[in-house]
Amino acid sequence: MNLKLRNPLSVWRLFRSDVFRPGVAILAVSVLGACSTPENAGDVRDPFEAQNRDVHEINRDLDKNIVRPVSQAYGTVVPEPVRRSVGNFSSNLDLPGFVLNDLLQLRLDDAVNNAGRFLFNSTIGLAGLFDPASTIGMYERDTDFGETLHKWGVGEGAYVELPLLGPSTERDTVGKVVDYLSNPTRAFVPVDVRNVDTVAGVADLLGDRYKFSDSVDSILYESADSYAQARLLYLQNRRYELGGVTGEPEYLDVYEDPYAQ
Repeated sequence: MNLKLRNPLSVWRLFRSDVFRPGVAILAVSVLGACSTPENAGDVRDPFEAQNRDVHEINRDLDKNIVRPVSQAYGTVVPEPVRRSVGNFSSNLDLPGFVLNDLLQLRLDDAVNNAGRFLFNSTIGLAGLFDPASTIGMYERDTDFGETLHKWGVGEGAYVELPLLGPSTERDTVGKVVDYLSNPTRAFVPVDVRNVDTVAGVADLLGDRYKFSDSVDSILYESADSYAQARLLYLQNRRYELGGVTGEPEYLDVYEDPYAQ
């Protein structure tokens, strides 16, 4: 199964919520032209470090005062099978977007796999609450528009830390925006189901924060420089996911949990 970075500190799934829709198009336009060609191997381009560090401190305060305590309560009160079903439901509604990006990347096998998984889990798996597709080897093959841009030669650009959304790059920021605007789920799923999906996405985020609590805490609250540590882990893991291109080196995936040290 393809391992992809899921940042427990990121609430990018909230892009499904109409609350954020007016701003995402503006964000896309503002950063699309800034993505550079691939940098030299090993480079960390962080020209916005001062601003990024300010945002990092805000995100860390939000985590300390809101996200972490709420996730601890959620993980303690809600049984693990229920949390898993919530995550399954939320992940299932991501699959049409994965299929779209698979097609844009000309990865037809992945598109067929993800489409089959969506149909199987949406029916046999009761709207995605359960994951029978995995029992027959039809695992999720995660992807996004940031990977599509990478596939077609767009460089990762500068590192940025986004308010609430956490670590990213200019290219991946554009990718998040496009994934939101182009998600087929939004076009064909009723509004009430989309609202349920947004709630499930937030709950899944909290479940991830609870599941990886020790690792995330060690980075945010025990590292000598939590900003530099989070930046390093994000870039290493993301570049590993993408397999590397010229100037974007491959890394061994030494993190079974992306935030483990």
